[in-house]
Amino acid sequence: MQKQTLSTNPIRSLEDALERCQTQGMRVSRQRRYILELLWKANEHLSAREIYDKLNLEGKEIGHTSVYQNLEALSSGGIIECIERCDGRLYGNISDSHSHVNCLDTNQILDVHLELPEEVLRYVEEKTGVKITDYSVNFYGYRESQD
Repeated sequence: MQKQTLSTNPIRSLEDALERCQTQGMRVSRQRRYILELLWKANEHLSAREIYDKLNLEGKEIGHTSVYQNLEALSSGGIIECIERCDGRLYGNISDSHSHVNCLDTNQILDVHLELPEEVLRYVEEKTGVKITDYSVNFYGYRESQD
């Protein structure tokens, strides 16, 4: 289950993310903009280290601490996604409710917007006694055949 974002409008573009920062009173610093631009350009889930490395390779000098602080602020504000994994956190550009396909041979996490049939949701409610208000599904598989 994912947390609900503060606004009902999903963030589906870099412009939406920048606007959400401003509506939340969050300063859009040069470093924060660099991070958001990278996440939208990369369109994949990245670790803080990968973000740091990629930005510095692009000549956008930013310190480790600044990367971590900005990622924390952006994910806490519901502007970007933070996925907790056993090997660390990954950050993505989609913050509204969605599901993931975990590719086991490439270690990628792919975003997918999925709407489960109403009968599946009712079944889960009946089995658990919990009213479903939001959901996220994780799929696992391989791109290559595992013969």
